[in-house]
Amino acid sequence: MQNVLVDLAAALRKRREIIADEASRQNEQRHLARLAAISEKIDQFEANLPRPVDPQLAHFLQRRSYDKALEFIENTTRRSAVR
Repeated sequence: MQNVLVDLAAALRKRREIIADEASRQNEQRHLARLAAISEKIDQFEANLPRPVDPQLAHFLQRRSYDKALEFIENTTRRSAVR
């Protein structure tokens, strides 16, 4: 599960980067294509999460609350690393 969470977190971070990329927004069509591609990856990683998925993480992903999902994953992996 750890690798899927790491990959999902990386995709969520990439989505943030794309959204914040001012240069990318200059070409709206390309920008939207980049967002669509990363959203597809996020959906794929979500589909590959081992079941049962933590209810809170599932809620964030279903609601597309990606910043909250990323924070949840980071906090979860941090706690796991401490153990």
